[in-house]
Amino acid sequence: MLNPLDNYFEQKDEPIKGCLQYLRSILLNYANVTEHWKHGMPFYYYKGKMFCYLWIHKKFLQPYIGLVDGAKIENEDLLQEKRARMKILLINPLADLPKTKIESILNQAFALRN
Repeated sequence: MLNPLDNYFEQKDEPIKGCLQYLRSILLNYANVTEHWKHGMPFYYYKGKMFCYLWIHKKFLQPYIGLVDGAKIENEDLLQEKRARMKILLINPLADLPKTKIESILNQAFALRN
């Protein structure tokens, strides 16, 4: 039987499944990032503190990275919507995944924590 984290990714249909797994692998390749099952979703901690999470946008039906301190990052690709503290980076699973953009935004978020 799969743990809740692995089950979350396995139950998704392609191409969302592949996109989420790719985002997961990017996050887990960073030093000091750990994966946890919190609030019914995959959360990623950096140095023991909540950093980001992966989810699917209800309106756009696209995967996204939700950045806990995203409100402190100025980037035209991040959406705040009605969130006070967080911003999200929507990822189109049908297009080439923007690895450089994702890593740039993650690096900005990591810099806020250091």
